[in-house]
Formats: sequence, C-alpha cells, structure tokens
Amino acid sequence: MNQPAPVAVVSGASRGVGAATARELGRRGYHVIVNYHRNAEAAAGVVKAIETAGGSAAAIQADVCDEQQVAALAERVRTAHGRVDVLVCNANTAQPPLEPLLSLPWEVFAEKVNNELSGVYFLTQRVLAIMREQRSGRIVYVSSTAADDAGGSTAHSTAKAALNTFSRQVAAEAAQYGVTVNTVSPGAVDTDATAEVITDGVRQYLREHSALGRVLTPEDVARTIALVAGDGFGAATGQIIRVDGGRDVLEQKLGGVRGVMTKPA
Repeated sequence: MNQPAPVAVVSGASRGVGAATARELGRRGYHVIVNYHRNAEAAAGVVKAIETAGGSAAAIQADVCDEQQVAALAERVRTAHGRVDVLVCNANTAQPPLEPLLSLPWEVFAEKVNNELSGVYFLTQRVLAIMREQRSGRIVYVSSTAADDAGGSTAHSTAKAALNTFSRQVAAEAAQYGVTVNTVSPGAVDTDATAEVITDGVRQYLREHSALGRVLTPEDVARTIALVAGDGFGAATGQIIRVDGGRDVLEQKLGGVRGVMTKPA
C-alpha cells in the first residue's frame, strides 16, 4: 500500500523564493500547499508547474497576518490531509521602508516589525498544534542576512533580527514534540520583488562581494530550504543558516588580509 505524500505548507508561494521552494518540495515528493495572499493566477501557475513535473499541490488563499484566515487555512489542511509535515514561513508581509531613521515614521517602522512577526506567529501557533499531535514536523523560517547588517533599512533589519530570535524560542519549545525549527537567512536575491532595489550597479556590487561571483537566485535559496526541511538535516534545530553566496566568508577573508597589511612591523 502506497504511503500518502508528506504535506508541506509554504506561505507566500506564488512568486520568488516561495514559488521556487514550492516547486522544489513538489519535485522531492511533497504534496505542497501553495499559500498566496492576492495573486490567485500566479499561485495556480505554481500548482500547474508542480503537477506538470509529476508532483501534487493545491493553492489556498490566506493573509498570514490575519489570525482567522490562518486558522481556516490550517483547518482546511488538517481536514484534507490529517497532518502537516513541513511548514515554510516565507511570506513577504510588508515591503521594507528604505527611509533613514530620522525621517522614518514610527507607524511605518512598527508596521514592518509587527507584520513580520504576525506573519509567522499565527502560522506557527496553528501548525505547531497539528505537529504536536503527530509528534513530528519541521518548521523553516525565511529570514535575511539584513538581520546582521548595518547601514541598510532599520525597520527591515530589526524585523528580521526579531524573526531570528522568535525562531530560536520556538525551536526550544517545539523540541519536546519532535519538531525541529530552523531559519534560512538569504542575502540579496534576484526576484521581481527586488527588481527596483537590485539595479545594475547593485548587481555588480553583489557579484564583486560574493565568493561565487554572482547574485543569488530563488532556486539557490529554495534548495537550501528543501534540504533543511528534509530528514537529511537530522536533529539540527534552532539554527540560522546563511545563504549569501559566500559573502560572509569573502568579507572575513578580506578583513584578515587588511589586518595583516595594517599590522605594525
């Protein structure tokens, strides 16, 4: 008798990293719940791509910042499948404001931080309850290396740093239920959502500051997410995995060279 496919819920899966992750998980044998907020046509396209490649998927609309909509999504998945094996929290809940602090209104700053956390809080709470019953599961948060950077968007960096801390707290609580919780933290990724920010000049800078010599693609991040979501990642939990094309390594290398060059004789 064939075992049913494991079930993966991916939030914000109609485009970018979320869509690439949904396709990658579908390719690896998961039944993928393609969550989307507004773009039903794009979500349907992701489902079609997964099915064309031989996988299975379904699109479910829900604003992950809305507690009632998330509750309805979780109950719909539970009713249809009886379980959730993987939750990938990826949805972009608010565009990062780029204003410097001195001109950044509190309301805009607070909205970014609040939406970042509510977008994972409601999903985690509902899906972790399902995973607790089945005594297994994997949760993967999609953060950003902006959490560790200075000089960018204050609101965006603060929101991602808060997400990283949230993920580690969830990991500590979820371990007793057999659930692992990890965070994938990408650098700048070339998507339609970042098209206005990643100009030709920025793209050249990113190439020069990458050990791989190129800008990250959604598929780069998706493959890492799928690895972390799979059994092959073992018992690792509470980890934050950078996917930055080796930028961190390159900067440490250059810093070491500068240190040697400036060291007194």
